[in-house]
Amino acid sequence: MFDLLKGVRVVELTTIVLGPMAGQILADFGADVVKIEAPGGDLARHVEPRSEAGESSMFVNCNRNKQSIVIDLKTQEGREVLKRLISQADVFLHNMRMKAVRKLGFDAATLRAINPGLIYCSAIGFGSDGPYADRPAYDDVIQAASGIAHLPTYTGAEPAYVPGVIADKVAALYAANAISAALYNKAQTGQGVEIEVPMFEVMTSFVMTEHLAAASFEQDAKPGYRRLLNRHRRPFKSSNGWVAVLPYTEAHWRSTLEEIGRADVIDQEWFKSASSRSSHVAEMYEILAQVMPKRSTDDWINTFERLDVPHSRVSSLGDLLKDPHLQAVNFFGVTDDTTGRARSVPQPVKVNGAHTTVDRAAPLLSENSISVLQELGYEATTVHDMIKRGVVQAPPPEEGE
Repeated sequence: MFDLLKGVRVVELTTIVLGPMAGQILADFGADVVKIEAPGGDLARHVEPRSEAGESSMFVNCNRNKQSIVIDLKTQEGREVLKRLISQADVFLHNMRMKAVRKLGFDAATLRAINPGLIYCSAIGFGSDGPYADRPAYDDVIQAASGIAHLPTYTGAEPAYVPGVIADKVAALYAANAISAALYNKAQTGQGVEIEVPMFEVMTSFVMTEHLAAASFEQDAKPGYRRLLNRHRRPFKSSNGWVAVLPYTEAHWRSTLEEIGRADVIDQEWFKSASSRSSHVAEMYEILAQVMPKRSTDDWINTFERLDVPHSRVSSLGDLLKDPHLQAVNFFGVTDDTTGRARSVPQPVKVNGAHTTVDRAAPLLSENSISVLQELGYEATTVHDMIKRGVVQAPPPEEGE
């Protein structure tokens, strides 16, 4: 972890991926992130596959460098514990629906009355001022609502989900970015702010940045960036695999067309300007699709490397584990002491030429309950009484106990 956010305390009341990933980004940069979990823990703790010690891959890859405390927020005393924790925090991050937040008494107005300098961040499904505000939201739902699932239909396929939690993870990046900006503002002014990061609006922005296209300028124009929605824009089949290649500039196309013996295309009048080439990109992609099966993947990789045309072989998930570049930068190297850890998914950013130092493993459920409560000023006897009554949960026993 880095130390760029050292001294910042974040209270995170989140589950699954969106909130935890945002919190982990802040933790990776040095923030003290205290993760609040319900009895039983974040649902992601129970997602297979899990290590022999019962630690979920999804959980440990979204919750490193954090502390964990279990609080029963159904109890008044538990809610008071959380309010005390928030009163001393810089950031409160949650991903509950707003009606649930208000019911618990953790809306922004209530908490910022307790802590005026608080940065309050709601990472939610739909914006709070629209008719979808209280709908439940998961990644598949947001992919469908934001148009991502419909994009394959433009290329002749059926609607399909991206097989990854892309909406959660993109929204997590927006949340971490907004919180970081708010922390800078707080450092300058001393003022907290209220931030809302709605997945639906985030992913619609993500999709429509390029696909608003002509509808940006014409009221009745159809949206859609033609090059990206072309059915020929796809990985190309080689004689023994698949290759991605993207001739983009005139120089790229010229060298590629000369290489494959299609200099006749270069002689066309429309080839001379970028705008007219974009109108003919479908036929140029089709030319590539016809010629690519005539050579092997390695042959094409070497060819496009020589021509300096953007390219890549199409990697499977397994290929990534042995990719020579990722091996050279030790991308999947173990950075924490999670039980049974063989690989980790690291913070990919470098600062001053260096990756983060050794990370702390994702916390065991309620691992830091006692230490966090004592930092808040609770006496040891009070802490143990709260544990006995189930307001908070005891840390797991030390090995050998």
